[in-house]
Amino acid sequence: MNRYEMLERVGDGAFGEVSRARSLKTHEIVAVKKIKALFPTWEECLQLRELKSLRVLRHENIVLLKEVIRDKEELYFVFEYMQTSLFRVMRNFKCHEGSSSGAEMSSGSEPSTSSWTSTPPYPWFSEAQVRSIMYQLFSGLAYMHKHGYFHRDIKPENLLCHDDTLKIADLGQAREIRSRPPFTDYVATRWYRAPELLLRSTTYNSPIDMWACGCIMVELLICTPLFPGTSEADQFYRICKVLGTPTKETWPEAGAMASHMQVLHLQPSNLCKTYFNTTQADA
Repeated sequence: MNRYEMLERVGDGAFGEVSRARSLKTHEIVAVKKIKALFPTWEECLQLRELKSLRVLRHENIVLLKEVIRDKEELYFVFEYMQTSLFRVMRNFKCHEGSSSGAEMSSGSEPSTSSWTSTPPYPWFSEAQVRSIMYQLFSGLAYMHKHGYFHRDIKPENLLCHDDTLKIADLGQAREIRSRPPFTDYVATRWYRAPELLLRSTTYNSPIDMWACGCIMVELLICTPLFPGTSEADQFYRICKVLGTPTKETWPEAGAMASHMQVLHLQPSNLCKTYFNTTQADA
């Protein structure tokens, strides 16, 4: 690691810490992720799921792994540097003075169409900005799924941004789609966790990424989390309150999986009316 100057630590997670660094040769700014575990051999390094997936996935909307360094049993991933995350951008929008809910977007004021990586004059995302963000997210995810991987932890914190370009990052939970279950049931962050994960299914697959994307898209439009559950049971209740409780006809396996929860029978609500102050016909 003597080729890089560490500038500042920018993040810390379960698997490692991330620092902003500068190449002493090219002066390029990069992000360096130090893996917490020790790796006595290169063979052990190559078994890491994150490394396996990053070596395969090369796309403009997936963060680029530039270099892997093993130094005295310590492992470092060197990534292209991204200035912020979608989570921080969303937080800037919500914290803007006079913040409004998405339901008020039709009140007559024009939302911003400017850069979405900087704080706009209005406290919400325009439809054009949401389309740009979601197009890039779906493009990166489609490439990932096509090449045999699913992410398992899509959330705003793991979507990095730089000059209105979005890239999927943190593939530490990624699995091969062709992998045989059972899978770990406790993956993804609660607010973006698909119903099958909340019900502890071990046979889920790539659709859990699409569920998380849907939650993020609505959150961008209404400027508040779609299903901000306080527990797994509360999360599932909030989903059922909007989409209705699964039945034997709509989801035969759900009944057995939900045996550990006391689930009320709820009818689906009008999503457009509930969150956007409009009707399906207007939408």
